[in-house]
Amino acid sequence: MDSVTFKGYDKVSQLENQNLHQRIAQRPVSTAISISAILVFTLVSGLTLAALMLEPIKEPTDTDSSSLSSNSAESIRIICNVTRYPESCFTALSSLNASTKPDPEAILKLSLQVAITHLSNLSSSLKSLNDLHSQPALKDCMTLFDDALSRLNDSVSAMKVGSGKELVLTKEKINDIQTWISAAMSDQETCLDGLEEMGSMVPDKVKSQVQSCQESISNSLAIVANMQNLLQKFGLTMH
Repeated sequence: MDSVTFKGYDKVSQLENQNLHQRIAQRPVSTAISISAILVFTLVSGLTLAALMLEPIKEPTDTDSSSLSSNSAESIRIICNVTRYPESCFTALSSLNASTKPDPEAILKLSLQVAITHLSNLSSSLKSLNDLHSQPALKDCMTLFDDALSRLNDSVSAMKVGSGKELVLTKEKINDIQTWISAAMSDQETCLDGLEEMGSMVPDKVKSQVQSCQESISNSLAIVANMQNLLQKFGLTMH
């Protein structure tokens, strides 16, 4: 039986062989491209990782002066931290600083106002103790409180300036204010010594007011004594 030969079979076989050779020839090229892509990706990833590892680590810094100028609570906290009674300082000033620029000068003025309020309230309380008016210590306190109030009001007045000036305080003013507040503090302590001698004759309310007054004056004195360093923290300078 004669073999059957399909027409065109040889051509088809030749074409398949040709295509096969082409695919085999192209395969190394595709493989080489893939390998190259992987190598490039690995190299880029390695360089990126190395750059991240070599990037200097930023050390934590103090609070930026620009953020302090807009953060009232943080500003008050930093300023009150220089005082002997930071918590009472923060509590008193936070309630008064709703519309005030939170810089050391403004906070000092508020602190003085707090001290004046406490001292005025204490003076009124002592005046109401009619049955104790004969006590020499009480009379001395009334005189001392008047003097202390005068000193504190002088300090506030010294901070008032004309329009157009950004900074209120100068070194001379700081020295004067510190002297006046120190004198008010001394008056307060002298009065306190006399009241302690009276012992139980002084009502608890008055004793509490004396403590609050003493703390507020002490806070004002600490703020003004550290004013130059505080201004630097806020990016300000003193003339």
